[in-house]
Parts: sequence; C-alpha cells; structure tokens
Amino acid sequence: MVRTEISLFLKNVPGELGKLAALLGEAGINIDALTIQDASEYVQNLFKARGRSLKRVAPAASYTSMQKDSAEYALIRLLVNDTEKAMNLLLKNEYVFDIMPVIAIQIENRPGMLAEISKKFGENAININYVYGSATEGSPKSLFVFCPEDIELAAKIFKDWA
Repeated sequence: MVRTEISLFLKNVPGELGKLAALLGEAGINIDALTIQDASEYVQNLFKARGRSLKRVAPAASYTSMQKDSAEYALIRLLVNDTEKAMNLLLKNEYVFDIMPVIAIQIENRPGMLAEISKKFGENAININYVYGSATEGSPKSLFVFCPEDIELAAKIFKDWA
C-alpha cells in the first residue's frame, strides 16, 4: 500500500522526540511507524550520491561544516494515521518537513518474509533506498516500510499486500 511518509529534522537533544510525540498524540494522531537516524549519516550519503557535481558548487570547507552541523540534528521518518492533519499541525508549529511516497506492507511475522519481499523487489529491478520495520514477538503481523526508487512499479507489484 502506498503511504505518505513525513521526514523532518529535530535537534539531537534530550526531550525533542517527546515533544513531537506529545504534539501528535494530543491531536489524536497515531504514529504507525517511525525511524530515527543521526542526520550526519544522511548528509554524508547525500554527498556520496551526488558525487562530483555537488563538489563543484561548494568548497570542501562547506562540506565539513555541514557534516559537523548535521550531527546536531536527527532525521525522523514517520507514518501516521492522518497525514494531512499531521502536516497541518507540523506547519502550525513551525517544523520543517518533507513528504515522500513509500510502500508500507503488513507481512506475516515469520522467518524469511523480509527475504521474500526483498527478492520480489530485486526480481523486478527495483532498488530499495531504505527500509524500516518492526514486529512484536508472538504477533501474527509486522509492518515494514520501503522507499523504492520506482514507487509506481512497486505499488503495482505489492497492491495485494496491504
């Protein structure tokens, strides 16, 4: 199923995730999935992906400064049960965010399911930019979120996996 993921940067200090979660919770917005990473890794990967073309735009000192500054932030990616309401709330509270279509799949919680799905992406020549998910021991289902390079093709392939 295609869902809209919200990505935002938060200060990498104690209490920031709690503030965001409380803001959403008080508005009745449930977080269905969430991942957090140090933003410096995100910036480094961005530099690698853009390669030389980016290096022509800014001097090396700028990159060092950006990487240092980005360590002060965390990149949060989340799915919520009411994306429009969440985006309006984030705008109202002056959060800077972006949205991205992703594939969210509820799968059987058993060994080999992630391999099966990943193989299906590969067989269809779809690269996965990133994935996150979780399962609770004993639960029959788990939720995995995939950000594929070809969202339309992935949506067709996994349309019955909602």
